[in-house]
Amino acid sequence: MPGAAATLPAVPGGLGAGSIHRFRKPAFAAMADIPVPRFDQFYRHPELTRLLRDYAAAAPNLVALSSLGKSFEGRDIWLLTITNQATGVDTDKPAFWVDGNIHAAELTASTACLYWLHQLVSGFETDPKIRQLLDTRVVYMAPRLNPDGAELALLPRPRHIRSSTRPYPYDEEPVDGLTIEDVDGDGRVLSMRIPDPHGPYKKHATEPRLMVPREPGEFGGEYYRVIPEGTLKNFDGLKITANPDREGLDLNRNFPAYWRQEFEQVGAGPYPTSEPEVRAMVDFVTRHPNIGAAVSFHTHSGVILRPMGTQSDDDMTPEDLWMYKRLSDIGAKLTGYPAISIFHEFKYHPKQTITGTQDWVYEHLGALFWTVEIWAPNKEAGITDYQWIEWYRDHPPEDDLKLLKWSDEQCAGQAYVDWQPFRHPQLGMVELGGWDRMNFWRNPPPHLREREAARFPAWLTQLALALPRLEVLRAEVRALGNDSWRIRFAVANSGYLPAYVTKRALERKTARGTVFDIHLPPGVTLVSGQERVVGAHLEGHAPKSSLQAFLPSREITGDRAVVEWVVSGERGTAIALSASADRAGTVRTEVTLD
Repeated sequence: MPGAAATLPAVPGGLGAGSIHRFRKPAFAAMADIPVPRFDQFYRHPELTRLLRDYAAAAPNLVALSSLGKSFEGRDIWLLTITNQATGVDTDKPAFWVDGNIHAAELTASTACLYWLHQLVSGFETDPKIRQLLDTRVVYMAPRLNPDGAELALLPRPRHIRSSTRPYPYDEEPVDGLTIEDVDGDGRVLSMRIPDPHGPYKKHATEPRLMVPREPGEFGGEYYRVIPEGTLKNFDGLKITANPDREGLDLNRNFPAYWRQEFEQVGAGPYPTSEPEVRAMVDFVTRHPNIGAAVSFHTHSGVILRPMGTQSDDDMTPEDLWMYKRLSDIGAKLTGYPAISIFHEFKYHPKQTITGTQDWVYEHLGALFWTVEIWAPNKEAGITDYQWIEWYRDHPPEDDLKLLKWSDEQCAGQAYVDWQPFRHPQLGMVELGGWDRMNFWRNPPPHLREREAARFPAWLTQLALALPRLEVLRAEVRALGNDSWRIRFAVANSGYLPAYVTKRALERKTARGTVFDIHLPPGVTLVSGQERVVGAHLEGHAPKSSLQAFLPSREITGDRAVVEWVVSGERGTAIALSASADRAGTVRTEVTLD
């Protein structure tokens, strides 16, 4: 409903949709009013649906909305096809994929997608780079791959699971133990502090709000157990075990490449693409070989992750590694996020190998892929000397003091909630408080969400503009006599990247060379050549080495390909020609026998 605004009750904890969205008159008259999302809030599924429909209605020449498929609970998984439709259909253009929110509570991932969507639509008439991008390429955007999990995280009394809401691996309610949930109904899942002489935590010496680990060999003090907020079943007064989420799937572990069973990779599902959300994405991507690069938004750590996930840089195809480093360095410069290797620098455990979307897109399909982990609260608090995963295993109390100061000064004391007494239904008197991980750790606080989302459009746009793109160089006819004609058709890749994008694609045989077709009308026969010719893989204009290299590249014009046919036909007959490269698009032209 362009021009309208609506309100919903805010969900406690800062996660609910308040005003749905406001509208701004564009600087040009070609489109209707363009919606402007509220980037400081997260949208429930109905409001997100309406927002995306408004974009498609406001800019029908640029945005088409469709459904990838249905989630486990039957919600549409929305896909936006963003391109200038006046310059050709999306499947004829090289494509860039971007998605977000495959993990339930990582809601800022959707915000990042919406922010770029708005930049693309609102900047089409005024920004030459955006105009060039949408004229020559297409963006496929899935802002929320996991609508069910996001809805669970956005309830007034939320639950924060990993991914899908489907019970897995067993469809059973817990009969005992601690179920993590919002006990007091304030819309947050915090921690519970319980005095216990055997507890592993104590109050900080100068800041009693802060809980720090008890020292080795330390006795005689006031100690506590700090456990997640939740309710207990069949509590015997002594033992507490936290139940795993009944919904144990991790959709990012359900992709085909390097899928492993539950005993090796938790949450991977019963078989590859068993889950409808993953299957919908995999089906779409495999049906769109024009997708040459992709970015998936997650939270948190404030880092850009590049492949490989299963092997070291030493085992990676060198040409791909060099290109990854080059494009990742651009990302680091434009976003302020460091760009690192998954295998070398972002393992949850040094003995574990984690696989997911990145392995399927790059290692399986041979397209470029990055995971962006949005937001680093520790960095925000001035903690700069840290490793992304190691810091969460252990860090000095001084870091916690910096974070507490940040909560007090920048978050109105809401990131770290002061401990308050609460009568727990099973445990009696406890204290509730501590870090609000959902609203300030997994996601930035509301006033910083737009700032984080604004880091990425420049890099995403540059990546998409680096994709290969097929162009017609020449199409000519020469008379040979006796109604015989030689037709010459030449094309070139005008993009930075090669038409195959990565050497991995060549190794996996997932990208063909340039395919030339001559479409013979009635009365025209082929004298020499073939109606379809699979030609060379075209290089891009990315230099193979610097001008100071010992040996120059031999591929002086590796970006060009030409094919010839000899036909017999009457003068004046029009003949259609086409050429395509899976990831560089399709071009068409016509010659006349004259």
